[in-house]
Amino acid sequence: MKRVVITGMGIYSCIGTNLDEVAKSLYEGKSGIGIDPMRIEYGYRSPLTGIVERPLQIKELLNRRLRICLAEQGEYAYIATLEAMKNAGIDMDYFENNEVGIFYGNDSSAKAVIDAHTIAMEKKDTTLIGSGAIFQSMNSTVTMNLSTILKLKGVNMTISAACASGSHAVGLGMMFIRNGMQDMVICGGAQETNYLSMGSFDGISAFSTRIDEPTKASRPFDANRDGLVPSGGAATLILEEYEHAVKRGANIIAEVIGYGFSSNGANISQPSDSGSMIAMERALKDSNLMAKDIDYINAHATSTPQGDTFEAIALDKLFGSSFPMISSTKSMTGHECWMAGASEVIYSVLMMQNSFVAPNINFETPDEVSKNLNIVAQTKEKNIDIFLSNSFGFGGTNSALVIKKIK
Repeated sequence: MKRVVITGMGIYSCIGTNLDEVAKSLYEGKSGIGIDPMRIEYGYRSPLTGIVERPLQIKELLNRRLRICLAEQGEYAYIATLEAMKNAGIDMDYFENNEVGIFYGNDSSAKAVIDAHTIAMEKKDTTLIGSGAIFQSMNSTVTMNLSTILKLKGVNMTISAACASGSHAVGLGMMFIRNGMQDMVICGGAQETNYLSMGSFDGISAFSTRIDEPTKASRPFDANRDGLVPSGGAATLILEEYEHAVKRGANIIAEVIGYGFSSNGANISQPSDSGSMIAMERALKDSNLMAKDIDYINAHATSTPQGDTFEAIALDKLFGSSFPMISSTKSMTGHECWMAGASEVIYSVLMMQNSFVAPNINFETPDEVSKNLNIVAQTKEKNIDIFLSNSFGFGGTNSALVIKKIK
């Protein structure tokens, strides 16, 4: 099978809107969590969220016709993809003259749907909803917009797999390149952060209510965690076949060597230690590696009582003897949902490039299971050759990726 490498990365998140800002925040253990006043007004029990500003430069970069088709998460994805293109040394001319595909994770476009509904209810005339509404409101809004703006001619799909969407997008991109179906694929994940997108999650008491200390609210694996903090933005990776990348003189960042997946096949909202363990075992098998070969694990751990526990059980079973360093970057970013699987690969690659492990901030009191793990509570200098990134989601969808340093 063909080798698959990462040649470009771009990020737009609550801890930075470019790679340099994000790397600095990761090293410093800086949280991007704050309070959204709109959520208080709307009736949320928890107004906590990752603070992500809309990219103002969109107006300078795109004409009105293209802008009105872009939902919020599409704006984030476009900016992240521009950085990834620059990072990869490719431009619009490259897309015009070569076949490039796209797999992007996205599993909602709530605000666009609600805005369109509001106009129709108020005006009693659907023709006043606007021509851009349909392209903003579909789950495939990111891929349909990016493929059009960038003039992509390859595979074009949105991956809707809850909080594993971004990870599965990378995994599928890897599989297409491995099997010779594409030479280059844009992969990633995007998540809207507006208050309309998260009301149902708040309604099932999924969120932390540690409102008096926003930056301490997300505390994966900590015994005193009380729920996740929603967040969002976008993350883009450009995957490329190794020989293709070498031939065009690309700067090869890392190699994607393993993808594992599974479905819990049980409760729609409850996690599973066995399901997550199967995904990790498959990723290791796909990589031709053993547990002891993994230097660092970016855990899915979202700061929920049950989710963290089941993942910790699986991690202990699989990695208990090798004791790799583990942290959840969600302690700083909150849970970036559909984006998380892609962004956490980028966060981990940045650690790999700069030889450190970012901290699992707010990890103060281990619980009965997390005490068995090597959870990093402060930034550690560490040479990372191989890391594992976990992503799990509602409906029991699980994904695990293994990434290796290029030497």
